[in-house]
Amino acid sequence: MIIAVASGKGGTGKTTVASSLALVAAEKGEVLFLDCDVEEPNGHIMLKPRWHKKETVRVPVPEINREKCTLCGRCAEVCAFHALVVLPREVMLFPTMCHGCGGCWHLCPAGAISPGWREIGQVEEGSSGKIGFVHGRLNVGEAISPPLIQAVKERIRPGILNIIDAPPGTSCPVIRAVRGADFCLLVTEPTPFGLHDLKLAYEMAARLGVPCGVAVNRSDGNDNLIRQFCHNNNVPLLFRLPRDREVAGGYARGIPAVEVRPGWKKHFLDLLAYLEKGGYARCAN
Repeated sequence: MIIAVASGKGGTGKTTVASSLALVAAEKGEVLFLDCDVEEPNGHIMLKPRWHKKETVRVPVPEINREKCTLCGRCAEVCAFHALVVLPREVMLFPTMCHGCGGCWHLCPAGAISPGWREIGQVEEGSSGKIGFVHGRLNVGEAISPPLIQAVKERIRPGILNIIDAPPGTSCPVIRAVRGADFCLLVTEPTPFGLHDLKLAYEMAARLGVPCGVAVNRSDGNDNLIRQFCHNNNVPLLFRLPRDREVAGGYARGIPAVEVRPGWKKHFLDLLAYLEKGGYARCAN
């Protein structure tokens, strides 16, 4: 089973929930934690894996043969991302803007372009007790993260529980992380801003056809905004974690929430039981 933990914005406690879920689930069986927040991975701070393997991830970029190039401009015409500019005497390439679609080398009439490679980051694999751990690290300044997220997801292991810590927001990296999940847990906070971003995240999951439920973090007891949204959209509100200064302090020191508050394990056990029953409804779309 694949569970994605996502949120409409950063700072809602997504990794707090994902890491605690992994720790509780590991008491019941084998778990793989996949940190797909490759621009700023921090699951390893909570779970402290021992690293076993590291692999470089590359994406294709055009390589131009200046002797064959006729400066016809066809490559720049087909590049939807403006990674190529044809000047009177040369072709300029902006590799960080290239998405590696291959249109330029497939359509170059002179056969002057061939695929080369560019490194965008690394995938690291390790383990923390019974929890397998995978995360991606995007190179500083790199703009294209979905290929690295896909490389992390290629480590998903069938037959066990896979927990994906998705990037925040609702853009392409999040969609790449959540697509194909069996269930998406949307973490939010009980504020107007939290509700706004929850709506976006819910719409994203619904369009992907991924069943979802909601978890409220830092609840102050007044969760009516979130409750009403869940009721109106027939989305289960699965649990609420109260605002807790000790948990916040533990997070700052890299201590998972369920180790600071062992009583919170019940929320995650209930979630796992809910998922095992398979009775959750699909998101409306």
